[in-house]
Amino acid sequence: MHESCGVFGVYAPKEDVARLTYFALFALQHRGQESAGIATTNGKKLHVYARMGLVSHVFNEDTLSHLGGHIAIGHNRYSTRGSSRLDNAQPMVLGDGSNTVAIAHNGNIVNAEPLHQELADQGYSFRTSTDTEVIANLILSSPEKSWVDKIKYAMHRLQGAYSIALIANHQLFAVRDPFGVRPLCLGTINGGWVIASESCALDHIGADFVREVEPGEIVSITGNGVESFQVESTRRALCIFEYIYFARPDSLINGRLLYPARLDMGAGLAQEHPVGADMVMGVPDSATAAGVGYSQKSNIPLGEGLLKNRYMGRTFIEPDQRIRDLGVKLKFNPLPQLLDGKRLVVVDDSIVRGTTTPQVVRLLKKAGVKEIHMRICAPPIRYPCFFGVDMATRWELIAAQKSIPQIRDFIGADSLGYLSIDGLLKAVALPRDIFCLACFTGDYPIPVQLEMDKLALETMATDQKSS
Repeated sequence: MHESCGVFGVYAPKEDVARLTYFALFALQHRGQESAGIATTNGKKLHVYARMGLVSHVFNEDTLSHLGGHIAIGHNRYSTRGSSRLDNAQPMVLGDGSNTVAIAHNGNIVNAEPLHQELADQGYSFRTSTDTEVIANLILSSPEKSWVDKIKYAMHRLQGAYSIALIANHQLFAVRDPFGVRPLCLGTINGGWVIASESCALDHIGADFVREVEPGEIVSITGNGVESFQVESTRRALCIFEYIYFARPDSLINGRLLYPARLDMGAGLAQEHPVGADMVMGVPDSATAAGVGYSQKSNIPLGEGLLKNRYMGRTFIEPDQRIRDLGVKLKFNPLPQLLDGKRLVVVDDSIVRGTTTPQVVRLLKKAGVKEIHMRICAPPIRYPCFFGVDMATRWELIAAQKSIPQIRDFIGADSLGYLSIDGLLKAVALPRDIFCLACFTGDYPIPVQLEMDKLALETMATDQKSS
């Protein structure tokens, strides 16, 4: 499963806003590693710099020095709509004259195709294949006069997930969809204001957390301070995977720090699926805390059986076929001296397609592990996500095609236990009705097509250019 994007914004006349955004994007790098970008303005002119790659690859002292002003937004991308290419990197700048916006977006618009066609029929051109450009053009197309009303107009038309940082003239906006699918928070720094996908970004730049942006809320930030405007929200649907996997364990979402929530997921697994074993291991890094929780609850010693190469996937050099065939061995290296002859509980965050887990099991058994008992924090994933997570189609999801005993045999484990939905909610310690659990239950917050095409806008943009 791949992360969603990270967004950041800052309004701070006393600060070097480009540099602040740069360091905030570092803290949000886990949410997307395909491209990074920063847009800044002094209220008169917008500057933007976005390239493919990690934050450290994209920016240097020279590029940051050309991004002046007192307002900035930034973006880390993982593509959930449109391919991974430079044209689709964010932030994007659209419009002309006083009717210009810079936008950074985390989420997925499920009605992007009909909106794209409607806007194209009105004469709006598209240079990318992302739903972010659809959002921006929808705002620009609004007949309303004020930026707040333009954004409200777009929100009434958009269906899906969106947490947005947007610059328009002298204003910075934070916008969160009425379901609140993706997180977004507000903070202060040296008399200025910041917005971020996760609170960990505020910690890294010395900003103070104030509160979360509410579902359906528009936050407007100007030299006069902060104003809040609300669009009706009838149902909340925060993605439960923010707690399981996506967000950093040092982030705060809905008043709940993620690290203890993940500890409790592991404890819940130990309670629901106890087993006799010699050692517990959390698959690094996403299941490390859950492994600790399982160990503490079961009184089985915790150990490190796999070391992770934390630079895996962070190179522009394409591996040759021999290296590519190593698969999971590129990412993990076992410690045979600690594993040989052991009965091992392996705690992981999820099983999606079932392609990686069998490789991990084989790697551990080759290292001498006697028994492997897999314990999974997420309940079986039987339905795809359409709200900002590039997961898989239904036919690729192993739990949609196989029973739990069949999955156990397929991955080669001696036993397999998934945390129940009730156990997961108990660990998160928040009400069930604020979450989207659709990937487990199929109960989507809004109707969706079960075979939506990630690259549909790519085809539409190509057709528009050719016509």
